[in-house]
Amino acid sequence: MSDITHPTIKDGWFSEQSDMWPGQAMNLKVNQILHHEKSKYQDVLVFESSDYGTVLVLDNVIQCTERDEFSYQEMITHLAMNSHPDPKKVLVIGGGDGGVLREVVKHECVEEAILCDIDEAVIRVSKKYLPGMSVGFQHPKVKVHVGDGFEFLKNRQNEFDVIITDSSDPEGPAESLFQKPYFELLRDALRDGGVITTQAENQWLHLSLITDLKKACKEVFPVAEYAYTTIPTYPSGQIGFMVCCKDASRNVREPVRSWSREEEERLCRYYNQDIHRASFVLPNFARKALN
Repeated sequence: MSDITHPTIKDGWFSEQSDMWPGQAMNLKVNQILHHEKSKYQDVLVFESSDYGTVLVLDNVIQCTERDEFSYQEMITHLAMNSHPDPKKVLVIGGGDGGVLREVVKHECVEEAILCDIDEAVIRVSKKYLPGMSVGFQHPKVKVHVGDGFEFLKNRQNEFDVIITDSSDPEGPAESLFQKPYFELLRDALRDGGVITTQAENQWLHLSLITDLKKACKEVFPVAEYAYTTIPTYPSGQIGFMVCCKDASRNVREPVRSWSREEEERLCRYYNQDIHRASFVLPNFARKALN
C-alpha cells in the first residue's frame, strides 16, 4: 500500500456510500492508492483495485473502473451517434476521463469533437492513470475546453449535431445539468435534427428523479426516451440515459446508422445494434412511472 490515505478506504477496502443510494454500499478491494487531491471543484481519488483495475473516484463516488467502463462509455456515445444520420460536429460536456471522446472518434463521419469539462484535474489525472480512456484526447479531431459546460453552451447556437453530457450525479458541480434550463441550452446549441444523450441515473434508486428528468426533456424536445445499460460498479449495477432529438419524426430507439457485425466486434465490447434497441425496453414498474 502507498503512504496516501483516504477516508473512504479502511482496512484495504474502498467503500462508496451516499444519500443517493441509502442503505447500501459498493466496496472494492484496494491494492494501492495512486493519487489523491482536492481540486477546485471536487475530491479526486485514484486507486488500483484487486479485480477492477484502476478506479477513478470523484467526491467519494466511483466514476469509472478499467474493467467495466466500456459499457457506459459506449452506450452513452453510440446511442446518440447512431441516432443521427451524419454527425459531423460533436460536443461532450463533462467526460474529462476521455472515454466518451474515444468512442466519438470511432465514427469516421466526425469532423470535430469538442470536450468541455469544468475540472482540469480530472483531465490531467486521467491522462496519467487511465491511458486506455484518455487516448481519446490524442485524436487530431479533438479540441478541449476547460470550463463550465452551462456557460460554454450559452454562446453556442445551432452548432452541433450531437451533444453528450457525461456528468456526475446531481450533487455538487453537476447539479445544474439535470434541470430544464440546461436542456433548453442543449436544444439551442443543436443543429436541426440534432441528438443529445445525458447521464440519467438508475431506475432502481432514482425513479422519481428520472420521471422529473424525462418530463423536463419532453417539454424541450419532441423526442425524449430513457435507455439503460448494465455496469457492475455503478449503484445497483445499472445506469440510464436520456436520449433526445429535435426531429419529431426520428425514432431514437432504432439506429439510423449501424456498423456491420464485424465492425461492431472490432470497435465495441458492449454496444451493438440489438443492444441499442433493447436498451429502451424497460421493466413494467419503470415503464409505468415514465409513461
